[in-house]
Amino acid sequence: MRTIFSVLALALCMAQLSMAQVDPRWKPNDPDRPAPPVIEPGSTPGRPPSDAVVLFNGKDLSQWTGADGQPAKWKVADGYMEVVPHSGIIQTRQPFGDCQLHVEFTEPTPPVGEGQERGNSGVFLMGLYEIQVLDSYQSKTYADGQASAVYAQFPPQVNASRPPGQWQTYNIIFHGPRFDKDGKVLRPARVTVLHNGVLVQDNVELSGPTGHHVRPPYKPTPDKLPLSLQDHGNPVRFRNIWIRELGEGQ
Repeated sequence: MRTIFSVLALALCMAQLSMAQVDPRWKPNDPDRPAPPVIEPGSTPGRPPSDAVVLFNGKDLSQWTGADGQPAKWKVADGYMEVVPHSGIIQTRQPFGDCQLHVEFTEPTPPVGEGQERGNSGVFLMGLYEIQVLDSYQSKTYADGQASAVYAQFPPQVNASRPPGQWQTYNIIFHGPRFDKDGKVLRPARVTVLHNGVLVQDNVELSGPTGHHVRPPYKPTPDKLPLSLQDHGNPVRFRNIWIRELGEGQ
């Protein structure tokens, strides 16, 4: 019985440590507490703030490669990049972990296909954890595979999709997993997603990497891995992609 209580106590402690807590070094309203760094916010909503890494500026794919490390083969035109069907995923040259990510996308119009064949792509955090991109406007598919789902794990709380041809936004807060020296999970990955300004994933705890008809367990990974965008055979367009790296406790 004591062992059970010890395990429960340890689990509770770890859960508490995984959440931001008040720093005990500072008194309430302490004038000596260091001020946050000053940044310039975006000039308009959705524009990158001054401390963001711009991953796509509407001009080129210099921040991206194919999965094989060769230059990305997607199309760039008129300020957007477009999936070239069957050319393969693209991934960032730089690895990222805990982050704030902004992505804008638009679905093909007129719509073609149904369900998972209708404007399918995906945003893969660390290349492992997919936030689904799909044309879910008046189109049915399985709940944990529609737009803004954590694929095969969490359906969105609501369907906030706009019609195809209109630009949509994902604002994502992601905290990656942490592992001890033996590969045991110290902290599962967590993600919050706003789709078109609507909260659809509220700090959900991922069971492991996402997958089709599977729920793979966690395997030890570095704290940072490349972000990737999926080629699912549909010409989905993306623009205005930027990311802010978050430090521990943010």
